[in-house]
Amino acid sequence: MAERKLKFIFGPCALPALDLVDQHSVTCLSSPSGRKVFQVTGGSGRLYTCFVSCHYCPCPAFAHTVLRKNEGLLCKHILAVYLCQAMGVTQQDSVTDQQVSMLLSGTSTT
Repeated sequence: MAERKLKFIFGPCALPALDLVDQHSVTCLSSPSGRKVFQVTGGSGRLYTCFVSCHYCPCPAFAHTVLRKNEGLLCKHILAVYLCQAMGVTQQDSVTDQQVSMLLSGTSTT
């Protein structure tokens, strides 16, 4: 029942997002200054650094569906982050402020 509701609200990315949650694919990286970024391991094994504060994911699906075609609000990676936060099952990891800066600039994958 809950899966049907999620699929109705979030469309085709709902079930793949739930798969990412089940696979513990979402990690919150926190720095001493309080900055947080989320990394999601996609179904293909690729690591995506998602910025929930500005609602952005660098995956091709987000670029195509959300940014270019304006046919959705999010991709499975962003939805997985939101679901993990709501369920309290986000993996946690600590990083330095320099590592977060490198992630924000796109020069590191941690």
